[in-house]
Parts: sequence; structure tokens; C-alpha cells
Amino acid sequence: MPQTIKELLHARPVLVTGADGFLGSCLVETLLEFGANVHVFVRATSSGGLHNLGGVRSRLRIHRGDLTDKQAVTVALRSLKSEGGKAIIFHLGAQSHVGESWGRPFETMQTNVLGTLNVLQSVVDLGLDLHSLDTAGSSEEYGNVLAEMRDQYRFDADSGLILDERSPVNPQSPYASAKVAADFLTRNFCRAYGLPGIVTRMFNNYGPRQNPRFVTPTIITQALSADTVRLGYVPAKRDFCFVKDGAMGHIHAALFGKPEEVYVYGSGRSISILDWYSLIIRVGQEAGFWREKVLQAESAERGRLGRSEVEELRVDYTKLRNLTGWEPQYNWEEGIRQTIQWYAGNRDSWSTRVDW
Repeated sequence: MPQTIKELLHARPVLVTGADGFLGSCLVETLLEFGANVHVFVRATSSGGLHNLGGVRSRLRIHRGDLTDKQAVTVALRSLKSEGGKAIIFHLGAQSHVGESWGRPFETMQTNVLGTLNVLQSVVDLGLDLHSLDTAGSSEEYGNVLAEMRDQYRFDADSGLILDERSPVNPQSPYASAKVAADFLTRNFCRAYGLPGIVTRMFNNYGPRQNPRFVTPTIITQALSADTVRLGYVPAKRDFCFVKDGAMGHIHAALFGKPEEVYVYGSGRSISILDWYSLIIRVGQEAGFWREKVLQAESAERGRLGRSEVEELRVDYTKLRNLTGWEPQYNWEEGIRQTIQWYAGNRDSWSTRVDW
């Protein structure tokens, strides 16, 4: 399969929105390794800086703009079209923090919904001939089990929830609702205009360069800086997927996925935030990054708003595996070790961005 991917991506024009973000930058680096001609769409700033892509910027076609500005999106896609061939668009650009979506709900909706609509409509307006358009959804779309639809969910022998492409969606935040809208807009355009669009829902990613406000790096950065780690609601269960596996999941789905289809993926296991914390602390101790830590759990100011917490997320990625052969290559211990190592060696990159 890797050789086939290399053949399919070599010299192929691709565009990544949200390219300078956590997952986007990892995806860009992976696409470059496979020989793709990579265009990136990044938010325009006065400094013009690329925080995560500085090392590869000379190998990229850089387009600066905002997803809410259709003209900027159209200009970037027109450049992509000029290369010829069947391009791929990886639409990852979004306001991606659940908590921030409550503090900035209008911006979240504009970026995640209007931004997606601008990408889709610009493809149609330009008559862009695509191999595929991958709209990145989120596991947060599933939310919590709807009691009145319980018979439509899957559970294991221990009553653990199992989520797949057919599970009902029940978003619990503006972020999740915006992702559901982007998901359905993509499939609307597939049916109306014949766009080769797919939707991917990657479960909780983690790894180097992630914003330190997300749970994995907030644990790591606190552990690197203090003896006490403060967290919010720790019984919630999540399915954590290492970012490099996540990037390959997007590539597999975009290359081999079928239009109008949804593909979900992650580690296939769930773990409580409390146990995830304990695992991170153990791995860090064994690697010599810190000594024993004290957990201050369920700090009210670090929890989700009201009753909006999502209790359990675990994926069954059988559909993607059977179609493409994708499997996670990094176990949790190795992924955590690489993540800790990056934060320990790059304090200047996160020390002014933490919220603890």
C-alpha cells in the first residue's frame, strides 16, 4: 500500500486548508514525503509567519487568506487548477477548540460552516476537476447517546459504546454542530454537483505541536512545569489517535474513499481522562522527564460548559481498514513518548500559549 500511495501522490497537486495547524502541518509534511505538489491555504497575518511549516516553506505554494473570504479561497483554488491533473483538497481549516466555540460561537460558525461552503462553491464555480475533496469532521459530532435512539447504537459486552459511520450524531457544542453542518454540506454538494467529496471523522488526535490548551499537551506542559496538574472532568472517555496516524488516515481516505461516504478512524480503544493522565505521567517518569506529580482533578473552571460534556468516544474503523488497509502504527506509549519529547525540547513554542 505505501508504494501505491507514493505512485498516486507523486507530482499530484494538492491543497491543504488549515495547513499551518497541528494536524495540517503534519499532513503537509507527509504529503511532501510522498512527492506531492503541495499548496497550502493559511490565515493571513501581519507577520506572514508559518509557525509549524517554516522548515518546508520553500517547497510549498503558499496562499494566504481567510476561509470566510470567498475571493481568497477562489484565488487559491484557481492556482491549484492551473497545475492540471486531478487535484486533491484536504479541508482541515477550522476553529477546532470545543471550549473556544462557546466563547467565540459566531467565529466558529463562520469559519467552520461558511468556510466550508466557500471551498465547495469555489470548486463548483471554477469547474475544478478533483480526485477527491476530504472535509475533516470530528468525533465530537457524535456527542452523547440519545436515549430515544439507543437501539441504533452499538455496545460491547461491557456496555462500552462503539461508534462507526452509521451511529447517530448528537452534537453538544457549537464546534460540533458546525462540524455536522460542514459534513452535510459536503455531501449536499456531492449529490447536487457530482463533487467527489468525502467526510472523515478522526477521533481525538494528539502529538507534537498541538495547542497546549488541548488535554494531552495541557497534561504534559503542566507536568514539565510544576508538581501539580490541574484538569477538568476526568471520567470522560476518549479514543486517542497519534497525529502521524491521523495524517495517513486522511491520505488513505482521500485516495481510495468513495464519493459521499463517511470514514471514521482512531485507535479503536477508549480510555478515561484520568487513566490517560496516569499513562502520560508514567511514560514521562520512565523517560526521565519528571518525577511524581499530584493531580488536582475536576477543577470547575477547566470543565465544559453546563451539561455539554461528552461522556464516551470510541471508534470502530473497520470500514476504512477494509477499504484501504489503514491501521494505526503508533501505540499510545510510543505516541506519548514522542509528544513529551517535543514539548520538553520546544518550550519557547508553547510557554506563552498555555491556559493553566
